[in-house]
Amino acid sequence: MSTDSSRAVSDQPRSSSLVRTLHYAVVAVLVFGGLAYVWMKPPSLNPMADKRAAEALALVQTHRALGFPTILQAMNEHVRAKKERGEGVRLGEWRVKQVEGDLYEIRVQLRDQSVSGQWFEREFIWHAHLGVKKVNAASLPADGVTPKEPDSERPQTPAPPLPGAPPMPPGLPGA
Repeated sequence: MSTDSSRAVSDQPRSSSLVRTLHYAVVAVLVFGGLAYVWMKPPSLNPMADKRAAEALALVQTHRALGFPTILQAMNEHVRAKKERGEGVRLGEWRVKQVEGDLYEIRVQLRDQSVSGQWFEREFIWHAHLGVKKVNAASLPADGVTPKEPDSERPQTPAPPLPGAPPMPPGLPGA
């Protein structure tokens, strides 16, 4: 019996040093894996790595929304309201891609669960023009969140009359 207890005592330091070594190895693998991920991650996944992309993202997120001060607040409020009602909802990551020059494309996906339990997905796409600090909706879902800007660049001329339509009476706009 004394030999079994002496063997158990002598094995304990060896097993604890092995466990400690394994713990250090796991931590080292996790740290190196995390560093490799950050180093190899494409810039489109991390818009903060590119100052212009970060500016485009901020321009879209802080742009005025229909019924809310900003687009970001509108998206977050939609998610909060759905969760409060116990409905499923998930807002994806904001992604930024440079299209050309000062034009950037910003995308975010929103997954909603309908009353019947079926999931559907919408992709909101905006174009941010950094040169003129302008945001345009580039998808139908984004169009439902983004207010229409008055077209000051387009002259306010009436549409030409339809072929075969009677002439406009004098004194009316466009006559």
